[in-house]
Amino acid sequence: MCGIVGYVGKRNAVDIILKGLKKLEYRGYDSAGIAVIVDNELQIRKNVGKLCNLRESIAKNPLSANIGIGHTRWATHGKSSEENAHPHTDSTKSVAIVHNGIIENYIELRAKLQKDGKEFKSETDTEVIVHLIKKHYTDNLLHAVQKTLSEVKGSYSLGIICKDKPSKIVCARQDAPLIIGIGKGENFIASDITALLPYTRDMIFLENDDIAEITSDKIIITDINNNIKGREVKNIQWDAIQAEKDGYKHFMLKEIFEQSRTIEDTFRGRIYPDEGRVCVEEIKIKEEDIKKISNIYILACGTSYHSGLVSRFLFENFAKIPTEVDMASEFRYREPILNENTLIIVVSQSGETADTLAALRLAKNRGCRTLAICNVVGSSMGREARHILYTHCGPEIGVASTKAFAGQLTTLYILALDFAHKRETLTNKELKKYLKELWDVPAKIGEFLKKAESINDIAKVFAHQRDFLYLGRSVNYPVALEGALKLKEISYIHAEGYAAGEMKHGPIALIDESMPIVAIAVESKVYNKMVSNIEEVKARGGTIITVANESDKEIKRKSDHVIYVPKTDEFVSPLVTVVPLQLLAYYIAVLLGCDVDQPRNLAKSVTVE
Repeated sequence: MCGIVGYVGKRNAVDIILKGLKKLEYRGYDSAGIAVIVDNELQIRKNVGKLCNLRESIAKNPLSANIGIGHTRWATHGKSSEENAHPHTDSTKSVAIVHNGIIENYIELRAKLQKDGKEFKSETDTEVIVHLIKKHYTDNLLHAVQKTLSEVKGSYSLGIICKDKPSKIVCARQDAPLIIGIGKGENFIASDITALLPYTRDMIFLENDDIAEITSDKIIITDINNNIKGREVKNIQWDAIQAEKDGYKHFMLKEIFEQSRTIEDTFRGRIYPDEGRVCVEEIKIKEEDIKKISNIYILACGTSYHSGLVSRFLFENFAKIPTEVDMASEFRYREPILNENTLIIVVSQSGETADTLAALRLAKNRGCRTLAICNVVGSSMGREARHILYTHCGPEIGVASTKAFAGQLTTLYILALDFAHKRETLTNKELKKYLKELWDVPAKIGEFLKKAESINDIAKVFAHQRDFLYLGRSVNYPVALEGALKLKEISYIHAEGYAAGEMKHGPIALIDESMPIVAIAVESKVYNKMVSNIEEVKARGGTIITVANESDKEIKRKSDHVIYVPKTDEFVSPLVTVVPLQLLAYYIAVLLGCDVDQPRNLAKSVTVE
């Protein structure tokens, strides 16, 4: 996600901040900016594009200061533009702020502030925070931030400076990482260890609800109520590459573990389970037009195609809209039946996938309404589709997609529920139930990931097999396809995913003692049928690895290995069941010595047909 760096001390803050932001470039961004205090005035510089643009701007008009904050932005609210780039200031240019995260109630806060006469210059959710701080500021910046955050809902890591307090940085954290670096006569803040390693190894990892006041020689950590908090200073021995990966061995493993956060960031500000409300104002499709949708085509490739296959069940079950999912690479080579009431949804992590872009253009030429779901602001799909809905995954470095699947599926789930609400095909009680189920998923994934290493024990048993079958039914059939794809991509082992009911129509001939079968048998309306398929495999000597719910004690008698996952509603279960399959592929690939992050013959974004 976005990068934050801040400095207070005797050195030139501009140099330190720019070097720190450079260390965070691997995280991805679309604009960069810096705020410093010079002669008790705020000086702001920000540019769209790469950090070199900001460097060139500062080189033309040099800055020097002993305190400042900097930011690289990955757009969530508002397009990539200089106005939307951070830092943001209040109308009097007294306070400057940088922010990672998402403010869920920014629409309500913005309306109240505008009613009070505050003028907004950007489309971002962040700007409400700086206006609130200025509103509450008397002569104590820390107290103003505390009062502000008592009104804010959402996730944030914040860096704040005020021209009236030229020796202080205030920072805060809620569900978004923020670190304080401790130096001698100087202190630092950053969203990532990487930015601080050239200057210090002594760091404080802020926890949720922490608000800190930092000077060059003092750090005070409080909560919203001004209670003092004690936090341990940790000495970090990682090298720079380890730091980029947060200490994980590979980016892929880091990104698997980031999925709880990905799902949460994607639904924050969009769903309100207690109210039974969905808010996806970005797409701007009128309610009457949603009611006119006659059918949906979801077009995608690879992992994105699998997320589309899951969502077909969602649109048909929730919104009662006939839905087809097509490989974008095949869509153009037949004659699909399309009309002005057909909605085309294209799904792509990068928004640049060549086959999916070509399919989007065909749909536009046929007069269809088009909607893109992607992760990169300013991408070709985002520009060319009539409507755009962004996932909030942050950059995905590993070539084999993991958290992109989670972000896409979360977005499609939200969209299906929004359509269902507007088409009145779900009751308010049902809508609340499904929103609550989605809301609870991040915690359930986090719970499962605490025992991720146990999957390595299973991987050791099967790492030298040359063939795998993955079986699933209903919403978990696409997860079987995705599990097989992950194994193929990073370990080079042949694997196939099948709808379990199709097994007896051919694949059953392959089953013997040397064929591992991975079966997804969580609680659902097809559970008993999945158990029957497992028994068919067992009767033919197959070795069975089952993904099942923790409450299912019987499945152990029918399986050679069981991976237990927390119980979820059937329709959200793919967000949980996919995680052990990603980990199984990862651990097998590591045991085989494969290049997990950059598997042979594969590219992160397929921009040629």
